[in-house]
Amino acid sequence: MLRYGSGEDVVAGIRTPEDLDAMRDHMPEAYAELVENCEILESHYKEMMDIEFTVQENRLWMLQCRSGKRTGTGAVKIAVDMVNEALVDRNTAIKMVEPGHLDQLLHPQFANPEAASYKGKVITTGLPASPGAAVGQIVFTAEDAEAWHAQGKSAILVRTETSPEDVGGMHAAAGILTARGGMTSHAAVVARGWGKCCVSGCSSIRVNEIEKVVAIEDKMLYEGDWISLNGSTGEVILGKQPLSPPALSADLETFMSWVDEVRQLKVMANADTPGDALAARKNGAEGIGLCRTEHMFFASDERIKAVRQMIMAPTVELRQKALDRLLPYQRSDFEGIFRAMDGLPVTIRLLDPPLHEFLPEGHVEDIVRELCAETGAAEDDVLARMEKLSEVNPMLGFRGCRLGISYPELTEMQARAIFEAAISMTNQGIQVFPEIMVPLVGTPQELGHQVALIRQIANNVFTNMGKTIDYKVGTMIEIPRAALVADEIAEQAEFFSFGTNDLTQMTFGYSRDDVGKFLPIYLAQGILQHDPFEVLDQRGVGELVKIATERGRKARPNLKVGICGEHGGEPSSVAFFAKAGLDYVSCSPFRVPIARLAAAQVLV
Repeated sequence: MLRYGSGEDVVAGIRTPEDLDAMRDHMPEAYAELVENCEILESHYKEMMDIEFTVQENRLWMLQCRSGKRTGTGAVKIAVDMVNEALVDRNTAIKMVEPGHLDQLLHPQFANPEAASYKGKVITTGLPASPGAAVGQIVFTAEDAEAWHAQGKSAILVRTETSPEDVGGMHAAAGILTARGGMTSHAAVVARGWGKCCVSGCSSIRVNEIEKVVAIEDKMLYEGDWISLNGSTGEVILGKQPLSPPALSADLETFMSWVDEVRQLKVMANADTPGDALAARKNGAEGIGLCRTEHMFFASDERIKAVRQMIMAPTVELRQKALDRLLPYQRSDFEGIFRAMDGLPVTIRLLDPPLHEFLPEGHVEDIVRELCAETGAAEDDVLARMEKLSEVNPMLGFRGCRLGISYPELTEMQARAIFEAAISMTNQGIQVFPEIMVPLVGTPQELGHQVALIRQIANNVFTNMGKTIDYKVGTMIEIPRAALVADEIAEQAEFFSFGTNDLTQMTFGYSRDDVGKFLPIYLAQGILQHDPFEVLDQRGVGELVKIATERGRKARPNLKVGICGEHGGEPSSVAFFAKAGLDYVSCSPFRVPIARLAAAQVLV
């Protein structure tokens, strides 16, 4: 609302400015001239203007004008109103809204982050792992987060790092704060998928779960203390800050319809459960570009236990027994996802569990007791098996296609679950387009082994169920060597999906879970301009994307190419992928509108 008042008094805070209607009543001639000037300025600049003026002896004086600041809600409304008033065309309106404005519409935000009461209470800063804001009382375990949530309390889960066992508490918490982990850590990826505020890699905090205390800089905070998190900036604020809820509107729907008319790059979503898939579709996703099957097992203790039994099984027979327990879970989840994405493609990545996520060091005793009780094995045998499976660098170890090749029954179970679910849904009138993705391939021989196995299982299921469906088999390009021999890999792959999280990790040689120890120093000293796990390194990683796309399509001209790393929701990275000729990007469900806008802004 426009207001007026004595300039010096208003600036000094002595007087509160009056509504502009008062000026119309008391100074009608100056008011009429002001309205005319505002219309001239807005028409000339094609923009909402911030105007300063004064009236002296009933004469209007225009002092200055500039583009007006605006909230996310304001930015969308201004863009839509100016098109409706024929001041700008739709392409110009699309450029007027920043991707960050949409974040404000999709996530809670602090009501006044510029206030002194906010700035003066920032006690430390971590990585802005998942946008939005959260306010709650500190808890230190997933179990406590769930219990407090059940009591109607708002909790902030504070952990050194999170593991699959924590997902129940992560879901119940208002926000998540971790001492370790980068932009693609477990906490960050899971939180973004749920649209939940998260600050990760906050290396200045020391968490003592047993004593239920966290040291933050020079302060000691205890269970029940209030803190606020800004997931868009990484700030941790002492006490309770006022929140503004997400503000969706009819204007946003209109604006996004213009965006979709312009963009050519498809936008898909990373979604691992039927609920995630529905959220993705609601936000405009055109399919699922990454369904991480290992994340499906985060949903319950029973699933995690079965995965551990599978991982720890010393024989094929015991492994098959664990897989038989997992098969119904997989099939049921795939059915739910196919139903949610009726008529749209669903890309499913085969099991790719870094084993340390399912066998976390801090829970060894509990895991050993659990496995002994479930399998009847001796404690020494279980410990020996865990020792044998331990890895110096698990992110580069026994995972991805290496698991499927070493234990082909894993691939067989997952392929069977996918095809049985697809045919079951097809029989119910659901349109299903499954695409199976083999992870962590570095040689065409690795992919060839898995493709042959998948197609064999498909034929078996089709014969047994008396029906066939169309499907694709492709691979995730996340190893630099795969990008360089993409022409050979494309002979076996019907699509490429760049896993830019791991591709960045392997190209730079940075551990994405430990990068927080030195990344702030690199950014502060200008060694890096951006966190490469947040903003794509176009010169290095981006060049690999271009090389692989060009060589892959030379071998297979109709090769479908996209990306499924978290860069798929970062605006400048999306612009790069659009210019590089990719078919789609895939990102967290709550970043889909941002990717849609970024893809359109490349073309206007």
